[in-house]
Amino acid sequence: MAAAKNLLVVNGAMGVGKTTTCRLLMDRLQPCAWLDGDWCWTMNPFVVSEPNRAMVLDNIAHVLRSFLANAGFSTVIFSWVIQTDDIFRAVASRLADCEFRLTRITLTCSEAVLRARLERDVAAGLREADVIPRSLERLPLYERMDTIKLDVGAIDARAAADAIVRLVQSGT
Repeated sequence: MAAAKNLLVVNGAMGVGKTTTCRLLMDRLQPCAWLDGDWCWTMNPFVVSEPNRAMVLDNIAHVLRSFLANAGFSTVIFSWVIQTDDIFRAVASRLADCEFRLTRITLTCSEAVLRARLERDVAAGLREADVIPRSLERLPLYERMDTIKLDVGAIDARAAADAIVRLVQSGT
């Protein structure tokens, strides 16, 4: 019997470093596939509604299911903000019949570090200023989640990716 796939879920507040870390994980966890949940919300105008939310969750599950079924990948990475366990369960319930070994990691940092990162992104034109209060407001929600917490406040994305690889390889 083939070993179960690794499904690595990397979540955290907007601006904490999920995208940069996952880009590095792509090189370290080959062969792998990566889905950023934000890609499934790319629409114009951006409208958060119940029909759109259901569609996004279905789309995420469809892509994850396809990656998990593909024999060419040993690891599937999924990154998204996912600030509550309920959001994670809404995705996971759509994958109930898939076989995988799950590792859930929340990237965390202090409010001051997150604010500085977001302000830098706003100054560089990468984000709108309204993301700062929205992200800071959700930051405490991540501490309540049933995930492995990785404080990235004093480390760079390379060190974060290295720590995550060690966790995945240890089967944690």
